Amino acid sequence: MADLAIRLPAAAARTRRVRKAGRLQITIGLVLVVPIVIVAIAAPWLAPHDPNAIDLLHRLAPPAWSAGGTGDHVLGTDHLGRDILSRVIYGARVSLVVGGLAVLGAGLIGVTIGLLAGYFRGVFDAIVTMIAEIQQSFPFLALAIVVVAAIGRGVTNIVAVLIVGGWILFARVVRGETMSISRRQFVDGARALGAGHTRILLRHILPNVRSSIIVITTFNFAWFIISEASLSFLGLGVDPNTPSWGQMLSDSRNYLALAWWYPAFPGIALVALVLGANMLGDGLQDRWDPYLK
Repeated sequence: MADLAIRLPAAAARTRRVRKAGRLQITIGLVLVVPIVIVAIAAPWLAPHDPNAIDLLHRLAPPAWSAGGTGDHVLGTDHLGRDILSRVIYGARVSLVVGGLAVLGAGLIGVTIGLLAGYFRGVFDAIVTMIAEIQQSFPFLALAIVVVAAIGRGVTNIVAVLIVGGWILFARVVRGETMSISRRQFVDGARALGAGHTRILLRHILPNVRSSIIVITTFNFAWFIISEASLSFLGLGVDPNTPSWGQMLSDSRNYLALAWWYPAFPGIALVALVLGANMLGDGLQDRWDPYLK
């Protein structure tokens, strides 16, 4: 009893520390992600130039604060004289749109399949598990390269590939939690009162897995952004005329020694967005960890 009296305050203190760290991570994540979202929405008004406007007379111009820089191109220009600041701003749109659409599609498919597989089990659950294991046996990036090379590049095709590769995490987590929740007494009580399968799934099970879905969404969002940038870097992403951070990093490979600013600013933007999304995921996970309640 005395040992329990000692352990309880220590556990409570650890819980407070974890929750405080979670709040800090959520704050940092919002500070990194929200400005990028605002910039992407207001891109037509914030971008000083057309992101695709070519000006060969000012190619590889350094940032405004460097020697030889000009205030007309605050972050410098690329090898075709295009304004880097404008391309970084419009590139945020591509990353957010691709990541948002992919995580929305993967979430809807994965959550639906996970709920049905975990609730009904049986043959459907076995088929879903088998498909997920077969798909996970192939490296996603290699599979994505093959598919995009076959169907072509573009935002729509990239989103479709990411959805196909991203629904598994949603499905596996939701399936496991659904199998656990469906055995609890309040579900049995709802079933005894005449509630149908649809009502039980939507009113009793789905709200109890909502926190896990939100956490998975933030992590998958960051992963989708990295995947889009990786495919664009390899020349299999969005259209070359569409400003993309991955495409900018790919174009800058031959100019690393001549223009450090060319890869630096899209790289910083990409790291900030991915880091912010991951911090949000970590913070929400600590905030909603059921073992801390």
